[in-house]
Amino acid sequence: MPNGKRYTDAIRRFDRNHLHRPRQGVELLKSLAAARFDETVELAVRLGVDPRRADQIVRGTVSLPAGTGKVVRVAVFAAGDAAADARSAGADVVGADDLVQRVQEGFFDFDIAIATPDLMALVGKVGRVLGPRGLMPNPKTGTVTTDVAKAVAEFKGGRVEYRTDKFGNIHVPIGKVSFEAQSLLDNIRAVVDELQKAKPAASKGKYVRSVTISSTMGPGIKLDPLTIRITDDDLAEAAAAS
Repeated sequence: MPNGKRYTDAIRRFDRNHLHRPRQGVELLKSLAAARFDETVELAVRLGVDPRRADQIVRGTVSLPAGTGKVVRVAVFAAGDAAADARSAGADVVGADDLVQRVQEGFFDFDIAIATPDLMALVGKVGRVLGPRGLMPNPKTGTVTTDVAKAVAEFKGGRVEYRTDKFGNIHVPIGKVSFEAQSLLDNIRAVVDELQKAKPAASKGKYVRSVTISSTMGPGIKLDPLTIRITDDDLAEAAAAS
């Protein structure tokens, strides 16, 4: 965890236990960012699930309206027309046996791996090295598909994967500090809405336990989960009615 002078100065400038409204939290995060590079903003959501139970693992993908601000490198395991479609859609590397061979030799210069269903048996040969890196294609995340062109376009355009860790937390990059506050807010709401839709039937009690945002070098800022879906228009309407 960062513990330099800038980090120490940042945590002195706000109450770390206070639950901020989303816009307030985002604007605070932007004001505290002091790194000499454009820091990534991450959203961490603690869910009321038991990740030890298979029926309570929360996993999927979500399209961020404002994108991630990151160049995403996509590898596609496909052959024939599907391979041509992947290349046309902007995939960074496309192949079948040859790509599996490159992976076996240590090639991991990609962020997302997509595969057509007919090549999954082949991709399975490198499952032991792709899996631990979070790169194994999976139907649940939309990375095993016959429509590789659509998948490539979506992941290049801001679709990200999420999955609960062993503590029931979800970590998702939602943009850069340089983003406009509204863009970060739109991405936060998109993720939280998606997690609500993905709530396991077996989950009992409070589902969204906590929501925190942080930049690469900055401290975590807690958001009030009950206000995530409240927009500025909602607040304006409430004020006008009072």
